[in-house]
Amino acid sequence: MTLCLSDHETGAKYHGDYDEDLKALQKRLQHIQVAHIVHGRSAIVMFEGWDAAGKGGIIQRLTARWDPRHFQVHPVAAPTDEERARHFLWRFWRDLPPAGSIALFDRSWYGRVLVERVERLATCHAWQRAYGEINAFEAQQVESGTTLVKLFVHVTQEEQDERLRARIEDPWKRWKTGPDDFHNRSRRADYLEAMAEMFARTNAPQAPWIAIDGNNKKAARIAALTAIAERLERAVPMDPPPLTGELATLRDQLAGG
Repeated sequence: MTLCLSDHETGAKYHGDYDEDLKALQKRLQHIQVAHIVHGRSAIVMFEGWDAAGKGGIIQRLTARWDPRHFQVHPVAAPTDEERARHFLWRFWRDLPPAGSIALFDRSWYGRVLVERVERLATCHAWQRAYGEINAFEAQQVESGTTLVKLFVHVTQEEQDERLRARIEDPWKRWKTGPDDFHNRSRRADYLEAMAEMFARTNAPQAPWIAIDGNNKKAARIAALTAIAERLERAVPMDPPPLTGELATLRDQLAGG
């Protein structure tokens, strides 16, 4: 089963009350994080997508009410010399979440079958072999009890161009872009081909892809946070920690002065 990105580029506006709906989602996600903490569950939320698609904005709003002690954001850049000397999954094994924690990956191990494939940073044999290695890696996480959520944030070329121009014009956002973004833009057809094969070969039942139409930022944020909340809720008991006798005694002592 694969995904067709052209089905996710209408850019339809969000027609609800964005601020109120976002606030409600963030409270829901706060409860979800607490459930992971008290039940000792782990989760991985992984983001792929085009440059300037809005991944960072989604992550910012996803974690707005989370306890920072129990989640970690991993921005994935080009591998270091030490990482290149090892299997490409080695650096991701190091960042897997412990029990009671959620790990967020801003880009991921799919770089092997996307940028490393398109830019010929990996041999054809290496990136072809990586599909099986990725599927096995993800299956191992799920089988060990870690929930895996995989999102791909999609934007059209026109929308991406507009956002890249806006970044250049804003002096406080220029740091977010550079020549690599424009080089990747010029290879869009090659990336679309690589993405199509990636979806076809890694859209496993236990680790399905979720495509997000990123062309309207508000609608994309609500859609992404809703999809994440639904996936995480299904994997953890949503029961708040009970009031133990000890806590009840302490409460009564506080009430009595």
